[in-house]
Amino acid sequence: MLSSGSAPTPPIFALERLGIPGSMSSLSRELVFLILQFLDEEKFKETVHRLEQESGFYFNMKHFEDLVQAGEWDEVERYLGGFTKVEDNRYSMKIFFEIRKQKYLEALDRHDRAKAVEILVKDLKVFASFNEELFKEITQLLTLENFRQNEQLSKYGDTKSARSIMLIELKKLIEANPLFRDKLTFPPFKASRLRTLINQRSNFWFSLNWQHQLCKNPRPNPDIKTLFTDHSCATPANGARAPPPTNGPLVGPIPKSGGFPPIGAHSPFQPVVSPSPSAIAGWMANANPPLPHAAVAQGPPGLVQPPNTAAFLKHPRTPTSAPGIDYQTADSEHLMKRMRTGQSDEVSFSGALHSPNIYSQDDLPKTLARTLHQGSNVMSLDFHPVQQTILLGCYSNHGSTVQLLILIVVVFLIQITFVCLIVGTNVGDIGIWEVGSRERIAHKTFKVWNIGSCTLPLQAALMKDATISVNRCLWSPDGSILGVAFSKHIVQTYAFIPNGELRQQLELDAHVGGVNDIAFSHPNKSLSIITCGDDKTIKVWDVTTGQKQYTFEGHDAPVYSVCPHYKESIQFIFSTSIDGKIKAWLYDCLGSRVDYDAPGHWCTTMAYSADGTRLFSCGTSKDGESHLVEWNETEGAIKRTYSGFRKRSLGVVQFDTTRNRFLAAGDEFTIKFWDMDNTNILTTTDAEGGLPASPRLRFNREGSLLAVTTSDNGIKILANTDGQRLVRMLETRPFEGSRGSSQQINAKPPITLGAAVSNVSSPLAVASERPDRVLPAVSLSTLASMDVKPRISNDSDKSKTWKLADIADPAHVKALRLPDSVATSSKVVRLLYTNSGLAVLALGSNAVHKLWKWQRTERNPSGKSTASVPPQLWQPSNGVLMTNETSDGNPEDATACIALSKNDSYVMSASGGKVSLFNMMTFKVMTTFMSPAPAATFLAFHPQDNNIIAIGMEDATIQIYNVRVDEVKTKLKGHQKKITGLAFSQSLNVLVSSGADAQLCMWSIDGWERKKSRFIQAPPTRAAAPLVGDTRVQFHNDQSHLLVVHESQLAIYDSKLECLSSWSPRDPLPAPISSAIYSCDGMLVYAGFCDGAVGVFESESLRIRCRIALSAYISPSISSSAGAVHPMVIAAHPSEPNQIALGMSDGAVYVVEPSDAEPKWGTAAPPPQENGPHLPAPSNPPVTSAPTAEPPPR
Repeated sequence: MLSSGSAPTPPIFALERLGIPGSMSSLSRELVFLILQFLDEEKFKETVHRLEQESGFYFNMKHFEDLVQAGEWDEVERYLGGFTKVEDNRYSMKIFFEIRKQKYLEALDRHDRAKAVEILVKDLKVFASFNEELFKEITQLLTLENFRQNEQLSKYGDTKSARSIMLIELKKLIEANPLFRDKLTFPPFKASRLRTLINQRSNFWFSLNWQHQLCKNPRPNPDIKTLFTDHSCATPANGARAPPPTNGPLVGPIPKSGGFPPIGAHSPFQPVVSPSPSAIAGWMANANPPLPHAAVAQGPPGLVQPPNTAAFLKHPRTPTSAPGIDYQTADSEHLMKRMRTGQSDEVSFSGALHSPNIYSQDDLPKTLARTLHQGSNVMSLDFHPVQQTILLGCYSNHGSTVQLLILIVVVFLIQITFVCLIVGTNVGDIGIWEVGSRERIAHKTFKVWNIGSCTLPLQAALMKDATISVNRCLWSPDGSILGVAFSKHIVQTYAFIPNGELRQQLELDAHVGGVNDIAFSHPNKSLSIITCGDDKTIKVWDVTTGQKQYTFEGHDAPVYSVCPHYKESIQFIFSTSIDGKIKAWLYDCLGSRVDYDAPGHWCTTMAYSADGTRLFSCGTSKDGESHLVEWNETEGAIKRTYSGFRKRSLGVVQFDTTRNRFLAAGDEFTIKFWDMDNTNILTTTDAEGGLPASPRLRFNREGSLLAVTTSDNGIKILANTDGQRLVRMLETRPFEGSRGSSQQINAKPPITLGAAVSNVSSPLAVASERPDRVLPAVSLSTLASMDVKPRISNDSDKSKTWKLADIADPAHVKALRLPDSVATSSKVVRLLYTNSGLAVLALGSNAVHKLWKWQRTERNPSGKSTASVPPQLWQPSNGVLMTNETSDGNPEDATACIALSKNDSYVMSASGGKVSLFNMMTFKVMTTFMSPAPAATFLAFHPQDNNIIAIGMEDATIQIYNVRVDEVKTKLKGHQKKITGLAFSQSLNVLVSSGADAQLCMWSIDGWERKKSRFIQAPPTRAAAPLVGDTRVQFHNDQSHLLVVHESQLAIYDSKLECLSSWSPRDPLPAPISSAIYSCDGMLVYAGFCDGAVGVFESESLRIRCRIALSAYISPSISSSAGAVHPMVIAAHPSEPNQIALGMSDGAVYVVEPSDAEPKWGTAAPPPQENGPHLPAPSNPPVTSAPTAEPPPR
């Protein structure tokens, strides 16, 4: 029996018949592939698949699909058995379960009860020990006349479609199963390869040896490594043996890894040459300035945590080649003793230690150069340490000056190829952006790679609440590894390939609760990752093996940030916790050696200047008081306190340092800058608006670029003059990793970046021998002296100004009229996508709901709504319609309303009668409530409790209703006419209502008192009479800005109900507005008009981006026969920002997307300076006190 997770052993007897022993060498394995190719070419299909199964070397997915589609279940399991068994791992178990479940359901569908019972007992019983409840539920299907009566199986179609859907799931499981790794792709080699070898000589080994004799310089003992290609010995140069391919004439010999400091910045440490033993004892009194040190890195969300900060003694770390250090030395004890007592023999900050101020305010990056739209709230960001800037080699006595100059040019050309920025979000996503091209070159959504290896607390936490956020993302020093810390237990690392690819490397179930920060270090020769979390511990792990090396305990509250560091040969870690304590640890597990109090006694992070000589910290107290200070390391005392923070900061303030001269912090919707030697604010910038209260921020290594987060789920890149020059050079260069392989067939061999940069820069190897000759990285400001031709501007660029895109041709859009077998003259009055994006739900004026579902197919593997594939008009097998109760009057005259639960399981709806709660699977009415009169006119679920519903009423009141206890908790009064809109903001803790009286009211969720009200104003082109008519409201993703929709206008309001910008109908969209909604990413506003047109607006400025004419999405024959047709309601897809659905006045529903040629609506975006008025920065709620046992919200 195989143990769990082990690879299945291939049957021996079949291999022995081929003369291959059971324990197979690489060449023997290749021989099997040659035989498989030969058998396939000779059309011995059954033998091919038998050998595939018995060898276990190649899983033929096409053969497997054919077996499944044919329903040959015994053969399916027999073929799978050559590669895995049920008990091998969770993926294998799931694969076999899905196959046997499908076989069982098909027997039930044929009403073959005897066969179904046999499958249940023989095949499915094995899974009962793993999930008894599931087995019971499967058994109960025997008692149903039709198993589709089970809610979970209500969507089961016919046998063919069910097998196709299952195949999609099986392929995903097989691809994820580690036992199938390297077995899904047949190795490439020429056709008839085995026949070629046989024809050359009767014995294939002799054939290869015969080829060897044809080599120009045959070796005495040839090394035959593969059967797939003909053998040839390497050709030596000038009679000598050929050098390895990595050693080129330009770069000389390749140094050993770790022989010189890796090229990097913004890393947890900057490796340098280890000092001599004689220097260790007197390091505190040594007045020589230390070697350059990396600047601060961004900290965990809510607070900037530099990877090279955590407390009071920051300095460059040892190189990878440094010998292991015995921490139980007198030196280390002496160091920590002085740290505790604050002896004054350590050098203090003096004027001579600091370089003179040679910078000006113009060196600060304050000009907006790029805006990147991530789509979800950015929690952490970090510039790549290697690929982001220009590097110079070091002078060497070895090799010629010409070689060095060529190397410098090569490295220069490589390094300006792209500027990478990693971001992590509040939904667990990570993305890598190439700043120059604005291209997101990599994107990963959160998933647990191996749930079977996770602890029970983690599995329970994920079952209870699957939402997860990125707390920290960080590059390793050389940029070859990306570390990501999540809000539940997990740390994941990826290997970063220079083409933008992220490969899974390591997954750690690191802490109970959230992992609040990570950092990289070299406590020994190998790279380690340090983690801290809610369980009050700090842990050190080997990055390669995942082995835990150290655990540090001693904090009394969750640990918020960590910072590995070293002074001379003594390495230690600083940690901060949310009770304001700062501790220091040696790598000896003997407890903390330092215990300080941080200003504010709450969330604090610390950072050194780039050269490691000055220490700063920034933090915010529970009362919102922020502190940015410089420390005297010797005394553990504050040396300088910087002013300029508001009395109550709205969030935990974050900061960064740059150029050994400037500090930057995000506060009051702006970025504030200080000179390190002056406590007063130097200057500020609002980045042209749109920043949150406390934006996260991050400098690149040279300080020429500054990345800041925005309130609309994006990132703004600010630049100084050098940064603007860099971005301009990169904007016309496509990211190299996105080019197809066909473009590089005749290209020169690429020089890899990241960790492999050291192999290019061989002259740098002597840096370890001559630390006094290390040169700093070249600044972009020095490019003026280099022979670099400036980019010649093209006049055509100037003409690419923004203009309105008017789409009237059906060829310029993808539009799909959803199929509808029921002819009706009713209008579509309510329309929405399900939260999963897999279906569209419409409510007609006749009180009947219609649900369209997209199926997973080869054309649409995700199963999400699309205009390219028609969906099914879905109904339960009993044919029941989902119909609202109506009053005695005409339902066409009633105000309909609808709301969907977060999990898409239930929909609440009304059409003038009682409010009905429907099951979305069966269309059955679960309950009804709120009998008219008055009738319900709008519904909204409470954001924190699905059992609480805000119901707008026809009598102008709002009833807060508890479904569970069938009770109206309170009734809100303030409007004069019926309620037509409701919107909750969880961050503002308010409900905003709108009515047919054109009034907006804001209500506190806590006590339901009215906080503010305001009537919307008539546009200047309209008579001054008070407005009336339906008014709708919707909060932006930032939960602060409010979209207000009236037939006379679109308007954006802030959290105080102040109008920030508005737009009223005029050419080219003169008709009254029928409906409007934000796109899912909040970047656009879609509006429908009563003449049939659809307008696409930029949400920030309400500038018209695109007009979609009726003729673009409706054929002329339909529009002419139906008379005046227009969209009554518009819906935005929950995850595709450029897809909308339109509910029409003739009862039709259309899904509309841009064409494949232009995947986004509109033409080139307008220049930033022409965007019109910008929204003021949104108002976020102040920081509230949190229990000391929990970290602050991220």
